[in-house]
Amino acid sequence: MAIHTPLSYRSLVIYEIYPRNHSPQGNFAGVEADLDRIRSLGVDVLWFMPIHPIGVVARKGRLGSPYSISDYRAVNPEYGTLEDFRRLVEKAHALGLKVMIDVVYNHTAHDSVLVRDHPDWFHQDANGHPFATIPDWSDIIDLRHPHPDLQEYLIESLLYWVQQGVDGFRCDVASVVPLEFWLAARARVAAVQPDTIWLAESVHAGFVEARRAAGLTAWSDGEVFSAFDLTYVYDIHPIWQMAVQGLTPVARYLELLRFEDAIYPANYVKLRCVENHDQARIQALAPTPDLALAWTAFEAFNKGAFLIYGGQESAAKHTPTLFDYDPVQWNDYPLQGFLTRLAQIKKRIAVQEGRFTILAAEPAVQAAWFHPGGSLLGVFNLSASGGEATVLAADGDYEDLISGEIVSVRGGRLPVPRTACILRCDLPGPLRQFYAPLLDYYKGPE
Repeated sequence: MAIHTPLSYRSLVIYEIYPRNHSPQGNFAGVEADLDRIRSLGVDVLWFMPIHPIGVVARKGRLGSPYSISDYRAVNPEYGTLEDFRRLVEKAHALGLKVMIDVVYNHTAHDSVLVRDHPDWFHQDANGHPFATIPDWSDIIDLRHPHPDLQEYLIESLLYWVQQGVDGFRCDVASVVPLEFWLAARARVAAVQPDTIWLAESVHAGFVEARRAAGLTAWSDGEVFSAFDLTYVYDIHPIWQMAVQGLTPVARYLELLRFEDAIYPANYVKLRCVENHDQARIQALAPTPDLALAWTAFEAFNKGAFLIYGGQESAAKHTPTLFDYDPVQWNDYPLQGFLTRLAQIKKRIAVQEGRFTILAAEPAVQAAWFHPGGSLLGVFNLSASGGEATVLAADGDYEDLISGEIVSVRGGRLPVPRTACILRCDLPGPLRQFYAPLLDYYKGPE
């Protein structure tokens, strides 16, 4: 369970793939042909959005959402065969990549094989018709948890995919499926493959609140961590979005990062990202390209695994639709080098074994990974500021690990970078002077 989650997961780089839109072919072979380039980014884990057949009844768009699944134990014939998927997994493993698949255990397609064979496994209205508890999700119907036979079927499905070589599971809207189910599923899978990676799509705080008000299941991130290694950042995502757009001070977001440190298990791992298949591309969300790069650099440096969504290397502004063929326009991968260097920084000893601390919010955000073998200091221009910033690094010339250029510190100050810079340097700390105000507050009267 999460209490055993390795801290090394904070250095993982996970790459999200939508097979339909990843290549002109729109299939497993198109992804397989791109694996060498993806691996060269510094990726550790491939996350495939659902690979299963898609329902036809109430389908959205021409091809339908991959999250409207008709059979958990089959592959979408548009992507290829099971043998094609196995070959893809084998090549990924040969390159040192782990493979994670999406599992969607809150709902199925209207015409799934389970509706036909087990109608009692679904929520039903007064007329006995299956329905979705979220009306906007009109192309799916909700499974009715808890149910012992349903639980056994779903867990056996997980074990089936482990047999096909799958190394981990990204669990869709995991916060609305019973926690007891995830605990049981994790235990059963661990008996076969102990190092399986479990990533939860935990949900926004407002979603939890609304579900609970309606008398429906909704687990907070703190609860979800008991069964999962990694959770989403949706707990504070709305504030992050506002900070990126300049609608709230960056310092407000930084305070929430500190809050996460106080309320989650000591070894918690968040999946840091600036975009995914449900959210706007960072190049579209941020007011300028420079701010997009600065925020990308900060979230890669931040404490937690880092997600790259396929197409991010192309500086894409368009988020592909879930419901039709909408291939990524790669444009010679202009951000391939940038993301590769961020992934390389993620593997440095300071990030793998050090202590992360946010040091300043203005004029640029400063954060550090403290480690006796050499610390890392990051300066991130998240507010389009200019001028100079006072830093902890000793005066001297340093290589910026992002750009490869030389950054000079003089009189304890360096020029605020246009986007971001990360320096390897010796730093005092973790700092008594940084924590002193907090310590004084809690020590009480003399």
